[in-house]
Amino acid sequence: MQKLCDGYSLVEGPLWIPGKGLLFSDVLVGGVFCIDPEGNVSTVFEHRRGIGGMSLHQEGGLIVSGRNISFKSFDGGQTLTVLDRDEENDLVGFNDITTDSKGRIYAGSLGSSPVFDDGREPKAGDLYLIDLDGSSRKVGEDVQLANGLGISPDGRTIYHSDTSRRVVNGYEIAEDGSLGPKQVFATVPEGGPDGLAVSEDGRVWVALANGGHGVGVFSPTGEFLELIKIPQPMCTSVCFGGENMKDLYIVTGSGGMDSDRAGAVYRHRVDVAGLVVPKARVALT
Repeated sequence: MQKLCDGYSLVEGPLWIPGKGLLFSDVLVGGVFCIDPEGNVSTVFEHRRGIGGMSLHQEGGLIVSGRNISFKSFDGGQTLTVLDRDEENDLVGFNDITTDSKGRIYAGSLGSSPVFDDGREPKAGDLYLIDLDGSSRKVGEDVQLANGLGISPDGRTIYHSDTSRRVVNGYEIAEDGSLGPKQVFATVPEGGPDGLAVSEDGRVWVALANGGHGVGVFSPTGEFLELIKIPQPMCTSVCFGGENMKDLYIVTGSGGMDSDRAGAVYRHRVDVAGLVVPKARVALT
């Protein structure tokens, strides 16, 4: 395992872009950054805080979460709101996102902020679908702390971390993107499940925050297989990338460390390729 960079507060949203490198965000300080194959780090966007998830869009920019779901062009010239928060229901924003093979977006909403003190009472969030025409609807409910999202290799199941309840839930995906009843896919052995990724063989790789000290690997049926340990207690998210998609990128926060700038990015070579997350294809209006 290799540490690629550090000095951040709370690293989230890792996203591999072929030919460019790994994108990641700093939730507390703000900004999106890129580390290229040579290890050089550059700033992609400044200022925006709260980005817990990112996805490429077919138009060439990024879909990012935060107080809303937005499209941001790489040249910094255009920002469009794709899905705004539902303030009438006291939602504070959105965390992790993922896309399905059609290019639709799934996004977990937050009923209270896990990192910003906004004075609100803790409230469960929901799971939203943004369809290709830009319309959105709620497809899942009662997620105490919405985190990682990923889809199985056959496209039939979506996985969603509920950090506070220490479970990863699974939902069957219908043709129109609607979801079946929530089922517990796995309960994590230590810490709380955060970001996740899925490999080609159907294994689910779950970042274990809050003292989890690494990445938990689960079989396609939810059996705990192994823990990939890291030298920090706050593992926040994971994604696959690199040569043949066999590099596991692991990001961390500063929780449990002596410094409030201990957030880091690690790379760990694994024996299986990760699934490529499809580009979003939702309408931008």
